[in-house]
Amino acid sequence: MKIALDPTPFHSSHSLLEFPQLAADLGYEYLQLTPHPDFIPFFAHPKADDELVRKLRAACDDAGVRIASVLPVLRWSGPDEETRAAAVRKWKRAIQLTVDLGVSTMNTEFSGRPERAEKSEDAFYKSMEELLPIIEREGLDVLIDPHPDDFVEEGLAALRVIRGLNSPNIGMVYVAAHTFHMKDSPLEIMQAAGDKLRLVHVADTMDHHRSHGLRYITNPPGNPVRVHQHLKIGDGDVNWDEFFGGLAGIGFLDKEDTVMVSSVFAENENAEQVSKYQLERMRSLSQAARP
Repeated sequence: MKIALDPTPFHSSHSLLEFPQLAADLGYEYLQLTPHPDFIPFFAHPKADDELVRKLRAACDDAGVRIASVLPVLRWSGPDEETRAAAVRKWKRAIQLTVDLGVSTMNTEFSGRPERAEKSEDAFYKSMEELLPIIEREGLDVLIDPHPDDFVEEGLAALRVIRGLNSPNIGMVYVAAHTFHMKDSPLEIMQAAGDKLRLVHVADTMDHHRSHGLRYITNPPGNPVRVHQHLKIGDGDVNWDEFFGGLAGIGFLDKEDTVMVSSVFAENENAEQVSKYQLERMRSLSQAARP
């Protein structure tokens, strides 16, 4: 298993090319590339050219850090056809950048709309008709997270959508911070996903269902909002013994190609200490969960 740093908390303090050395200084051997203005911005066409890719590869070599995964977020399931088609073009460039970096794993979101779920699912499969042959030709793993406020938010429902593609190259991401939006229990999702679960994000969150749904109040009542946090381990309600035990049970912790990412976004002012803490806790909880 590769343990990677999500550098999002450092986007305002470090440049893209500084991320590899930053990860090394914090004790990480791997880095996850999340949406960044100089690489693949949120919902926009990728902005990196061949020269920047060469510089990023060199920075990784100099720091002794490898890129475990590339995470684009593009509207490939958008119910609007023009938006969907544009996202496919952006995806093709994102795939090429990933291949040029020598990375074999991409993780992402479905990026559709819950109020237009059927149309979004149709758009997702239509995009995949064009993208899946490229993904399979390049030998990439593309792993998808059922994100809150997407056309599929529940864990088992997301797995069914992924399974519908009938491709070994497409798998699932489990984001611990989304646990209380996924309806199904972590163990149930992990056991059903099995080998399709190849990447997890480790961050804690509060259970917004507690106190009879009044733990968080939005006005006016009935707003279709989704509330969650990305806190450090122990600051929320995630059952970490269950989480790591479930991963151990499906062999995730002992596979060479699986990825575990620290993705705490709530403590930027303390990001270096939190990143080190996360690394220590991920290692110790993984070790404790192994038979």
